[in-house]
Amino acid sequence: MARKSVSRPRNGAAPALSRPPVPQREIRRAQTEITFDNQSLLGALFGQFDANLVQVENRLGVFISARGDQIHVEGPEDNVARARDVLQAMYDRLALGEDLDAGTIESVIAMSNEPTLDGIIEGEPDLPPIMIRTRRKTIVPRSVAQATYMRSLSRDDIIFALGPAGTGKTYLAVAQAVSQLISGSVQRLILSRPAVEAGEKLGFLPGDMKDKVDPFLRPLYDALYDCMPPEQVDRRMASGEIEIAPIAFMRGRTLADSFIILDEAQNTTREQMKMFLTRFGQNSRMVVCGDPKQVDIPGGIGMSGLADAVEKLEGVEGFGTARFSAADVVRHPIVGRIVEAYEGPDA
Repeated sequence: MARKSVSRPRNGAAPALSRPPVPQREIRRAQTEITFDNQSLLGALFGQFDANLVQVENRLGVFISARGDQIHVEGPEDNVARARDVLQAMYDRLALGEDLDAGTIESVIAMSNEPTLDGIIEGEPDLPPIMIRTRRKTIVPRSVAQATYMRSLSRDDIIFALGPAGTGKTYLAVAQAVSQLISGSVQRLILSRPAVEAGEKLGFLPGDMKDKVDPFLRPLYDALYDCMPPEQVDRRMASGEIEIAPIAFMRGRTLADSFIILDEAQNTTREQMKMFLTRFGQNSRMVVCGDPKQVDIPGGIGMSGLADAVEKLEGVEGFGTARFSAADVVRHPIVGRIVEAYEGPDA
């Protein structure tokens, strides 16, 4: 019997075998209607020229239309479900008196991937709502990690807050401190940080101690002025209720009835960190903030005091630890992408 010949390409290579096309997963489409009770909030919910709805549309790949107190959402099934949860969370924030801006919406969208989005504002059934009230605003968590951190701020004596820039570590600590200072549960707010330059030498700085330290503590000042009227901040600083205390001058003190914040703690030595932690006094709370991946200690001094303290004290009674990642960045979305790029597997 004659064999059926198989034609080959001129270069002598074996013929390519035809394969059936790989079926693509069918994307199921869905639509839903959402009705909101309080029509007075709808203007803020939609945003100027419906900018807030457009932001949700662009980020989740859905189509949103509004008519009266109803919102119609259409698109891929999973995205429609996320958009519904996001819009409800935005409405809930407005109902609590929170402002709604692009950053807040971005954080709500990011949280919609988390299984614990429901209840992130209202709190668990047996726990009070998660929020911090100050004279100028009411602050609610913008990520699941922030919710855990805010619970720790109201519960633990000493809290380590670890993670990259833009995750709200210092801001939430200052907000909690201001809240407790206003309520009278502490008598003083003490702000401290190591005077270490970020990769450049500034040389001699003129002025008194406050003038020399102010440039290093500017992020703490920004948070203070955001939570309290400027004249109150200035008055409380003049009276000593708010104190700027460089870590180098903390030795020998006992800090009672105080809320103490150490910022940029990754730039402390082990000896400085031990000295700082042992200043803790009665009826006080201490928050130690830092990014273990941004150590600016001059070479040869040794291990960062923050990493050493967390290694020794994590899990000890009275200590809490909150860890943040690039996914928890609540500044502009591009900041999160920058952090991911610098901390990726090839970093």
